[in-house]
Amino acid sequence: MEENLVIVESPAKAKTIKKFLGKDYLVTSSYGHIRDLAKKNFGVDIENGYEPQYEVSPEKTKVVNELKKLAKKATTIWLASDEDREGEAIAWHLAEVLKLNETNSHRIVFHEITKEAINKAVENPKQIDKNLVRAQQARRVLDRLVGFELSPLLWKKVKPSLSAGRVQSVAVRLLVEREREIIAFKSVSTYKVFGIFHEKDQNKTFKADLNKKFKTKKEALNFLEKCKNAQFAIDNIEKKSLKKSPAPPFTTSTLQQEASRKLSFSVAQTMRVAQKLYEAGKITYMRTDSLNLSDLALNASKEQIVTEFGDKYLKIRRFKSKIKGAQEAHEAIRPTYMNKPTVGGTEAEKRLYQLIWKRTIASQMSDAQLERTTFKIKSPNFTETFVANGEVLKFDGFLKVYMESNDDENEETGKGLLPALKVKDILDYQEINAVERFTSHLPRYTEASLVKKMEELGIGRPSTYAPTISTVQNRGYVIKESREGKVRNFNLLTLQNEEIQDFLKKETYGSEKNKLFPTDIGMVVTDFLKKNFENIMDYNFTASVEKDFDEIADGKLVWNKMIDDFYKPFHDKVESTVQVAQRNDGERILGDDPKTGKTILVRIGRYGPMAQLGKKENGDEPKFAALLRGQHLETITLQEAIDLFKLPRTVGKYEDKVVVAAIGRFGPYIRHDSKFVSLKKDIDDPMTVDLERAIVLIEEKREADRKKHIKSFEEEPELKILNGRWGPYISFEKKNYKIPKTVEPTDLTLEDCKKIIAESPVKKTRGRTTRATKTSKTKTKRTTKAKPRTKKK
Repeated sequence: MEENLVIVESPAKAKTIKKFLGKDYLVTSSYGHIRDLAKKNFGVDIENGYEPQYEVSPEKTKVVNELKKLAKKATTIWLASDEDREGEAIAWHLAEVLKLNETNSHRIVFHEITKEAINKAVENPKQIDKNLVRAQQARRVLDRLVGFELSPLLWKKVKPSLSAGRVQSVAVRLLVEREREIIAFKSVSTYKVFGIFHEKDQNKTFKADLNKKFKTKKEALNFLEKCKNAQFAIDNIEKKSLKKSPAPPFTTSTLQQEASRKLSFSVAQTMRVAQKLYEAGKITYMRTDSLNLSDLALNASKEQIVTEFGDKYLKIRRFKSKIKGAQEAHEAIRPTYMNKPTVGGTEAEKRLYQLIWKRTIASQMSDAQLERTTFKIKSPNFTETFVANGEVLKFDGFLKVYMESNDDENEETGKGLLPALKVKDILDYQEINAVERFTSHLPRYTEASLVKKMEELGIGRPSTYAPTISTVQNRGYVIKESREGKVRNFNLLTLQNEEIQDFLKKETYGSEKNKLFPTDIGMVVTDFLKKNFENIMDYNFTASVEKDFDEIADGKLVWNKMIDDFYKPFHDKVESTVQVAQRNDGERILGDDPKTGKTILVRIGRYGPMAQLGKKENGDEPKFAALLRGQHLETITLQEAIDLFKLPRTVGKYEDKVVVAAIGRFGPYIRHDSKFVSLKKDIDDPMTVDLERAIVLIEEKREADRKKHIKSFEEEPELKILNGRWGPYISFEKKNYKIPKTVEPTDLTLEDCKKIIAESPVKKTRGRTTRATKTSKTKTKRTTKAKPRTKKK
């Protein structure tokens, strides 16, 4: 019999904790949640106080049976899942399913996985916090009700197989509204003037910007004319002492933002890597909105700073969060041991850890001291002023370790040192330039800047940012990608040696790196939800729901009353919308086809955005064409839509077989000899791709297929040995079979292959059906479920 059984939610965490507990403790894992809301009938008993109907997940049955056996043998069970609401819910579900009682089971929490923290938790056990469990339960139930009621509505009114979510839909709205601002934006050009000056007796040059921009080229030329033989002098010199203070330690959201800027990590990747660091005992818990550091952490930071840099670099600070409802009792994300600047692990783990270490140490270091010098340069020929700024670092302070990044890609990171000059010193110009500059639209969101905006609005919490951003991408409402910029001309006017030259230059603008773009379907769904469910899509309302969850966690609000207040009017709105709302597939009529006179429109079709030529009438069938990448329902022109109907187009002949360019469900492609070859994203256009390029793509595909093929057998043509993403495998009758690593694939005979197939374990299917089938079945059930409630009223 085991004296103590400790249950955590992940094997990695279990492995780390085992090191700190003695032989009297058996540490095992539940592999996350062991049960969830049932799929049938919402998984919520709406008529009886929204009572959740939980069921053990099929893939967790084996885990649960094993935990039950271990729990029966143990004298004391310790539930050691994470310290947040999700972790509390995991502990509660374990207690319920394993039928634990309060006499032999304890809940323990720790913010970091260290020997000291774990021993302290064991010495101070507690019972499960039911309020935290109720807050998690309320979120799960509310999200299930919203999703299960809105999704069938979207299938009817927009397109089959769509889904909606309370927080996700609001996040998509942010992206859609930003995209429409960008579409409506009209760029305006102005002329920015700057000069390169030097003092008559000195060769050192410096740059100064004019304090005025000119609206037209003529105005800029007139100004340069005034500068031709102008005398310049220093009119004023200002010196100002400045200080820069360090950023506070990381919260979940600021870690996600900074890892994106400095390490190019996605939000999901940051959380995966942080989870590994936490479970290995290297950092504190990574889901937090607190800026607090414990006394232990502050003392350890002090010791590290004084030892490594000296007393003058130390300045202990205690930060307070400005986020409402922040859990100040928790800690910010920090290293568990401040005297370890680096750790082992994967390259990603090393880089993220070092970022956390530097940020934490820098937060307790002295301000950086700077001196800013400003020259104001004037001439009697005009009233405008040239201004030059320079900075010198007097004391580096925290900058010795860390400098926070920002989202402004164009912001200058620093100024140079200006020469030693005095007021009234005469200056000569080396050149004066007037450059045509264009106003830019607001930047599209990155994953990190979207998290920042959601946090500002109070939408979501530390545990929900990453799943929300992953969900909207997985649902096809948002895509994350980089896009090439466009080329445009700009004017450059240069004054040198009293002569003005006019140059026409080219520049690339508007390139996007890892930005979030709403898709057409995301925009159409957002419009439908905004029109019919204004409160669900309202930022303030979504934030107020989060506050309600916080109040439930604090025991100030009854969870099912909160659900009832929300659900009753929401359900009635769904019922009425089914009856009265018009179908919305984003249809937009562009005009008439000049050849046939038929109407051309664009809309959302079964496989995405498409153009349609004509309508189904008088026995005529309409023609359809998928939109190209980069084309949108809201911006595509009539001519662009007409061009789409030129596809498929014959490119030429290769090996006496026709080569055709077209667009299919999965994008543009080349068809040759009954085989399909995808066109390269951002390189090939099905409208313009020529035969020479098509042949290159066909041969590249053949070479890739040859590398993929290892071996086949004449007597069994369907059985092949292939090279895949995860290494060599056997393909037979549309199923794949793993080849043992100890076996050389080329040595396998047909009999060997059949033996591997016969001995391979049978994969359990979960009764998968097509999404359309599944949704139509669920739809019927949900509709019948909802009706009795309405009748009772």
